[in-house]
Amino acid sequence: MKNEFVIFKILKSVLLALALLAFTFVMVFITGTSEFFFSKKDNVEIAKDTVIYQKPLWQAMSMDALVHEKDPELIKYGKELIANTSVYLGPKGKVRAMSNGMNCQNCHLDAGTRPWGNNYGAVLSTYPKFRGRSGSVENIQKRINDCFERSLNGQALDTNSREMLAIKSYIEFIGQFVPKDSIPAGTGITKVKNLKRAADPVRGQLAYEQKCVSCHGQNGEGVMNAEGNAYTYPPLWGPHSYNSGAGLYRLSRFAGYIKSNMPFGATYDKPQLSDEESWDIAAYVNSRPRPSKDLSKDWPKISAKPVDHPFGPYDDGFSEEQHKFGPFKPIEDFKKAKNKK
Repeated sequence: MKNEFVIFKILKSVLLALALLAFTFVMVFITGTSEFFFSKKDNVEIAKDTVIYQKPLWQAMSMDALVHEKDPELIKYGKELIANTSVYLGPKGKVRAMSNGMNCQNCHLDAGTRPWGNNYGAVLSTYPKFRGRSGSVENIQKRINDCFERSLNGQALDTNSREMLAIKSYIEFIGQFVPKDSIPAGTGITKVKNLKRAADPVRGQLAYEQKCVSCHGQNGEGVMNAEGNAYTYPPLWGPHSYNSGAGLYRLSRFAGYIKSNMPFGATYDKPQLSDEESWDIAAYVNSRPRPSKDLSKDWPKISAKPVDHPFGPYDDGFSEEQHKFGPFKPIEDFKKAKNKK
């Protein structure tokens, strides 16, 4: 039986490789290489008040393919943990109380599979990788724990725990067709065109009250489910929301996420908000109170900080206020000019 399984795995790998090669040739022939894969450097899509045009977009491996996996139950558990994190690891978690009540899926939509919904399509293909925030090479486990400690304002998972192995296995499963070091179209978050002005929390509050209150509440408190163990709609600020170290606390990341996914029913190709509304809502939400995190060890190389990292020190002479709300183009231009010297 063991030999038969090994032979089956080898045949599966060969068939998957041949299928991927054939698919790649077909798509390159139809669309051209630049439309099929982004390089790491070019994985940004400028969102005008129109739709994103890059195709074909990454699609996650179907869960139907689990029949070919060695441990399908572990992968299923990983997906369940992504979709319903709080049920297992929230304040009333079945396994352990170690996070704020939000789910991984609140930020990584459709269990990390939605195009331009902060999905996991390029995780397996790009990790381990160097990350400027920590100043070190990080593996997938480190990246997962960053989310637990920042977006879920909780504690790190034991890297040998079944929960960590399950989440990692699921992420690897859905991204297994992506070639190493490539980033398919549709992964990550949309890059919204910079405003010529600073993003405005006052305008953002008006837009929030018109477009967001019905799900997230007047005070950003979200909506708890009937069982009281997870949020149906997550809190956007307050003690149970993401902390100041989360990726979405950077305005460009949050504005892009909002643009392609909010309010409920919006998609990357059918957005419901303008670029300005997306920036302003992000500014309003991120100006509200939330848990803080010690970021003293983040960005050890100060010059590598993104233009919208909202905490100093900086090496460019621009204020913390401008780094938080913009306008960002003057900072970008300064950095480009400095790098040319």
